[in-house]
Amino acid sequence: MANDIVIRNAEPKDYDFILNLNDVNVEVLSPMPMERMLWLKDMCEMFVVAEVDGTPAAFLMALREGKPYDSENYVWFSKKYPEFLYIDRIVIDEPFRSAGLGRKLYDAVKEHARSTGVGVVTCEVDTIPYNGPSLKFHEAMGFKEVGEQIIRGGAIKVSLKACEL
Repeated sequence: MANDIVIRNAEPKDYDFILNLNDVNVEVLSPMPMERMLWLKDMCEMFVVAEVDGTPAAFLMALREGKPYDSENYVWFSKKYPEFLYIDRIVIDEPFRSAGLGRKLYDAVKEHARSTGVGVVTCEVDTIPYNGPSLKFHEAMGFKEVGEQIIRGGAIKVSLKACEL
């Protein structure tokens, strides 16, 4: 278990780490070249890095409603909720998985939502291909399924999830 976990705003010095981590995990994310990351960063309510003992170990991007974001899942939530904080992506580097970073990052998202008066946090989890560990994690974190959709031209099915605060 990590000695010192710090969650802080992402900085330009983190961009290579973020882009590389996204690329390594692109099969469960959408591609994110530098231009797209910078475009997304400007829309993010939260763009944070988790460090373990001073080493970048994870990142998270979350957006509020009302942004010109083209994600099929974000658009779905935009039609259902007048206000929400959407977790677009969270990625934990392999050596740091099972160290509690996911829980710490999600707790930080929930705290930020509460402190800014947002009553719901949203996200999605793949069901085709099946992501059992993520489904179990989200259930444990208080997320409930509020819908499903097939995205990327039929290649992926997602469970759309919300956690009422």
